[in-house]
Amino acid sequence: MALSAAKRVVVKVGSALVAEAGQPRTDWLSALAKDVAEMRDRGQDVVLVSSGAISLGRGFVSDAPLKALEEKQAAAALGQPLLMAALSEAFSRHGIRTAQALLTLEDTERRRRWLNARATLETLLEAGALPVINENDTVATDEIRYGDNDRLAARVAQMIGADVLVLLSDVDGLYTADPRKDTHAEHIPRLDAIGSEHDAMAGEAHVGSGGMATKIQAARIAFTSGCATVITLGNRRTPLVSIDQGERATWIVPPHTSEAARALWLKGHLKPEGTVEIDAGAAAALRKGASLLPVGVQRIKGQFERGAAVAVSDPTGGLIAKGIVAYDAADLHQIAGLHTDEVEAILGHRGRPAVIHRNDLILEL
Repeated sequence: MALSAAKRVVVKVGSALVAEAGQPRTDWLSALAKDVAEMRDRGQDVVLVSSGAISLGRGFVSDAPLKALEEKQAAAALGQPLLMAALSEAFSRHGIRTAQALLTLEDTERRRRWLNARATLETLLEAGALPVINENDTVATDEIRYGDNDRLAARVAQMIGADVLVLLSDVDGLYTADPRKDTHAEHIPRLDAIGSEHDAMAGEAHVGSGGMATKIQAARIAFTSGCATVITLGNRRTPLVSIDQGERATWIVPPHTSEAARALWLKGHLKPEGTVEIDAGAAAALRKGASLLPVGVQRIKGQFERGAAVAVSDPTGGLIAKGIVAYDAADLHQIAGLHTDEVEAILGHRGRPAVIHRNDLILEL
């Protein structure tokens, strides 16, 4: 498998790669920016998940190791602008605009917030920006936080339908045992499944440790979404290009693509809470791979919230699709049959371009 063949990639970088002794590692960030620029020139979408805010801000809070949650949150608040400034400087040399997006656990677990976050990231990518994501440490509590950016990166990859999740680490992949403790440990170049034996190889998980255990957990999240994961050494002159150059790494490759995995999930898990009846023209467009727009909607049956699963029927009442709706039933009643540019005048806000985006739609054969 080649990283250069992926259409959409999420790259996660850890604090040790981004910062050292409380200062940004500008040379390494420049190398990362160059690699990302080459990927974008190939037409690849790239999203960056970056740690480092606490590392850059901790010196302003205390000379001693930070232990209390509020100390770490204060350090994150102080360090986040420094992190974004360093990233913006590195990427601006290649004409790439960076955009900050701070997420919490709830943003990736609650359906409506998940939809909002995904729509924002999609819009940023369409605008040519590089989304830079970090956990919102300043507001997250121990009960509602990831504690590591490996799993957050996997959720982001799942959210945007990424093909590959790159975890840049301090080791060059997964071994049969900890190579720092066992000289007989063997490197594993590829996995086509993730089992309990691989958790054992990674060692015990500690929340916030960002070790190999959290990377295996992240890979499992990505795996179920049809997204491949590559774990490799990040501290290289060309951290991303090196992957396709054959530098040692561990690839964890699912049996389905992200598109196929999403289609299977939609087909098997959506229980419609209502029905959206569409006209013949819209039905034909859906069968050709289009999204469902307000103008094609004729009637709405049932009461449902935004983000609910709904059935889509043609004028004869035949079921043609199921999908996740971007409007609640009350709003959809008001905008049914309207062109997208007419929605704002009715609802008082612009709303989503599609009632059901094609990525949230599965046709019934």
